[in-house]
Amino acid sequence: MSNIEKKSVLKVINELEQLGHSSNVIELQDTARSALDASLALNVPVGAIVKTLIFMIQSEETEIPVITLISGDRLCNTKILTKLLNVEGKVIRPDADRVKFITGYSIGGVSPVGLPKELNIYCDSSLKRFEKIWSAAGHPHCVFGATFDELINLTGAQISDLISISDNKNK
Repeated sequence: MSNIEKKSVLKVINELEQLGHSSNVIELQDTARSALDASLALNVPVGAIVKTLIFMIQSEETEIPVITLISGDRLCNTKILTKLLNVEGKVIRPDADRVKFITGYSIGGVSPVGLPKELNIYCDSSLKRFEKIWSAAGHPHCVFGATFDELINLTGAQISDLISISDNKNK
């Protein structure tokens, strides 16, 4: 079975089709588990890779998941997450089981499409620099391309200039 036929990838393909997105999911020979891996496999700048990162804001009363779509050459500014959601709490990274429970995808293949509608999603405005950006499509070897505006329409993400900071090692 090719990776394109896996349930998580088919979920992305179906979601893209339902949303009227014309880009096909591409299966890569090499892994796209990290932004650097994906950029090398696609021969694009690392910044053109969308990292779909999951965080939890924990307080005494609640736990709120937050999805961030960050350019591959930048880091998520986790200090801003509580301000964006107007909540108090500690920002943590969930473990692999929790990520799968929240998103339906395994780490390395978390797609920004096909996520539960109630999730808060924020997108790094620096992704606008690129004509085409690439996101995971449900498996570490599968990706799909979109413009910045298409990604926003596909995900319903809120655009933020504050959500990312420079990653000096990826410059």
